[in-house]
Amino acid sequence: MLLHVPEVLNADELAQCRRRLAQAPWGDGRVTAGHQSALAKHNLQLPEGCAETEELGALVEAALARNTTFFAGALPRHIFPPLFNCYRGGQSFGMHIDNAIRYDRRGDTSVPVRTDLSATLFLNDPEEYDGGDLVIDDTYGSHTVKLAAGDMILYPASSLHRVEPVTRGERVAAFFWIQSLVRDEAQRRLLLELDISIQSLGQANAPQADVLRLTGVYHNLLRAWSAT
Repeated sequence: MLLHVPEVLNADELAQCRRRLAQAPWGDGRVTAGHQSALAKHNLQLPEGCAETEELGALVEAALARNTTFFAGALPRHIFPPLFNCYRGGQSFGMHIDNAIRYDRRGDTSVPVRTDLSATLFLNDPEEYDGGDLVIDDTYGSHTVKLAAGDMILYPASSLHRVEPVTRGERVAAFFWIQSLVRDEAQRRLLLELDISIQSLGQANAPQADVLRLTGVYHNLLRAWSAT
């Protein structure tokens, strides 16, 4: 399931990101790639632990915490700290699949994070660069994604995906992974559809008994399927 989450960041937050990233210490993006991915990865990335990464990562996580669409679709148990990348001058990332496990090394411990979902949060508008499309392959075919600044795409981390070469300007984004409370993609999709239906019924002033019954089904399925 691909989920478009609009307006994760507002205009002020985007401006703050752009200011900080304009002076950021970009380095070789292959530093966080696995062996196979490193062969296909050609981009720039902020170092983990640098001041800009930590400041802007906290900003992104605060925005995610208030976004109901993100929570309904991802059902997050653990969010890997957001990272930031930049593509320019023909840089690209060939077809690859994300590592199954990442390690969150914040604090004094190293916490393994199962990457159920991948997220790309676009930080500049499509008109500012040519190319740079995120292409995701799944059982339903190939999907091309290029969103407005502040918008995010969520997709299964098990999907094959790539970033097309950027031939003009630069493409800047935040990216990270989510371990979900519900590991199975089909189950997450059903829970999201239930959540949307419950909200629609509430807005349509449906009988409260019907809304309550469907809400009970949602929570009992979440109770049965959650991996906690």
